Amino acid sequence: MFGRRKREEQDFEDVAPEFSDTGDYGVEEAVPVAHGGGPWDAATDHYPELARVDLGSLLVPVGPEFDLQLVLAEQQGSWVVVHHGSSDLQLQAFAAPRHSGLWEDVRTEIAAEVANAGGGTTEQRGPLGVELLASLPAQPGSSQLVPVRFAGLDGPRWFLRATFSGAAAVNPDAAAPLEMILREVVVVRGEHPVPPRDLLELRLPEDAQQQFAQQQPDQGIGNPFERGPEITETR
Repeated sequence: MFGRRKREEQDFEDVAPEFSDTGDYGVEEAVPVAHGGGPWDAATDHYPELARVDLGSLLVPVGPEFDLQLVLAEQQGSWVVVHHGSSDLQLQAFAAPRHSGLWEDVRTEIAAEVANAGGGTTEQRGPLGVELLASLPAQPGSSQLVPVRFAGLDGPRWFLRATFSGAAAVNPDAAAPLEMILREVVVVRGEHPVPPRDLLELRLPEDAQQQFAQQQPDQGIGNPFERGPEITETR
């Protein structure tokens, strides 16, 4: 989780869908999750129609102020990162039992992992329910600690793990725009059997997959781009 990683990055700016601003993401407009909103379940909820990127198990809304990155890692699985200013929101969706949630157990496991890495955690009540505020070593073995905020949302047969880093880990104003994005995420669990705790599949939109297949042999490692979807492959 905290080791060094080799990354290969490919620019998909030319094939990315056109995202329109879906509203004001300012702090004044923020509505606590406890008072309504998502994350939504694709099969059971009547969720608002917004411009969302179809990444398989997650439909993620974005706007002009947000950058979206899909990370595919051979050892750690896959996840989505939404960038906003000096903050990041990492999203991972997992299969869950039909009649019980995972967040209570996962919190305990995260706390133990952070402690083993030389950091510490504190449980707190936040806008997403019971959250975990952690202090993690900036690098393996480093004495410098950085804040990271973990939230977990249990849905019908799925569990969504949200990790806030950068300013959003400790600053409510910085976190509010990313929390608004999180509240409009749609989880696509599907009807196929998946063992509890297994990651739900993430994938690029079909047009981006085709473009990636055409460009990768010729372009090799590309440069990160400033706006639009991005794929990062970790080996």
